Amino acid sequence: MVELRRDPILMVGEGWDAYRLLDSGHGRKLENFGPYSFIRPEPQAMWTPRLAEWSADGEFIPGSDEDGGGRWNLSPDVPDEGWQLAWEEARFTALPTPFRHLQFFPDMAPVWSWMRELLVGRTDAETLNLFGYTGVGSLALSGYGRVTHVDASKKSVAQARENAALSGMEDRPIRWLVDDAAKFAAREVRRGNRYDGIILDPPKFGRGPKNETWRLEESLPGLLADCRRLLDSESRFLFLTVYAVRMSSLALAGLVEELFRDLPGTIEHGDLAVREQGEDGRLLPTAIFARWSNSG
Repeated sequence: MVELRRDPILMVGEGWDAYRLLDSGHGRKLENFGPYSFIRPEPQAMWTPRLAEWSADGEFIPGSDEDGGGRWNLSPDVPDEGWQLAWEEARFTALPTPFRHLQFFPDMAPVWSWMRELLVGRTDAETLNLFGYTGVGSLALSGYGRVTHVDASKKSVAQARENAALSGMEDRPIRWLVDDAAKFAAREVRRGNRYDGIILDPPKFGRGPKNETWRLEESLPGLLADCRRLLDSESRFLFLTVYAVRMSSLALAGLVEELFRDLPGTIEHGDLAVREQGEDGRLLPTAIFARWSNSG
């Protein structure tokens, strides 16, 4: 019987050579992505910046509506084709996108480490990365067995393949699929397939390759139910992250508990955060999560 731990926990990204959170405040954050610095909106940074002035190679100026939009003001020094960064053995291209991201999510670094710890010693694990974006998580898992990487964006999957080549991992057992995540998971259930771990990073709103509509509050319960059917008592983990929604991590954990109650293991929930550099660096929350783990 699964155990739900009600007290929330923090998973904190400390930064590394490729990424640093330099400062935050007044609804913005200043970050280093390798040799370049950027200013991006951050509604959760309600405090006052520590630095008197910010200097950056680019800034994302948000649009007038709360659901997105905006534009980058970039220095000519920022390469149009992007630049190479790394996390552990995975290498990838960073590049400012119209969605204010830079083609990877640095706050996911502690999540990648957590999943890898649960697969230590395995070379035959089957893992599934839904909404896999540009594939850094898939590369992080690919040393433990086969990874199935699913994203509705043809461009993101192409970039993920390029990142695999950059990392010298083009021969790793990764299936790169352009597909609607919910439809793929439902088909996998009908096929009777199973996985040792699933990473689930859905957007608030999105569209599939055939214009399928995804709305988090409406679509997540059904997808999570299918994910449960793809796991069993020998599986190791499911990790669910949610960004930019008015929702508690405890609500996510309650949904996971309802669906996973017949499995062994533990359900936990809380916040992802990134720590500012320097002594007494503040923690900037970025997302909420719920996770199920089973050490066997």
